[in-house]
Amino acid sequence: MTEEIKTLEDLNAVAEGTEAAGTVVETAAPREPVRDELGRSYATGKRKDAVARVWIKPGSGKVTVNGKDMDKYFARPVLQLIVRQPEQIAGVEGEFDVVATVKGGGLSGQAGAVKHGISKALQLYEPSLRGALKAAGFLTRDSRVVERKKYGKAKARKSFQFSKR
Repeated sequence: MTEEIKTLEDLNAVAEGTEAAGTVVETAAPREPVRDELGRSYATGKRKDAVARVWIKPGSGKVTVNGKDMDKYFARPVLQLIVRQPEQIAGVEGEFDVVATVKGGGLSGQAGAVKHGISKALQLYEPSLRGALKAAGFLTRDSRVVERKKYGKAKARKSFQFSKR
């Protein structure tokens, strides 16, 4: 814009020029599936201190975590429910085999990390599932972690017992 706008007519002329240029609607290219030579999709999931590496491929719905069946590794039904959530939301229960290796944290954090990894891998394998997974909030990393301990305190916020005398 080298010319100066001094009158209302000049402003209208400039506005009309931008509308003409802006009428070309560019559509975003549809996302392409990301798969390796074996037909698998890979993603990393994180939660608290746990990090899960997850591979998914078409299969019978078997979930393996650190070489063990999911029912053996995550013995509590609540944790199994957490791991199965992404497939239920996406409507692909029993269609994919999941192989996950998870390190760090406790069982609850590990289950959350596997859930995050499965969600990301499903979205990479089949981009049309992204909307449902994103609406459920499964593609967002839960950034809540344990607060650090401060000096002069018993824990992060707990103080030592106060004694007046």
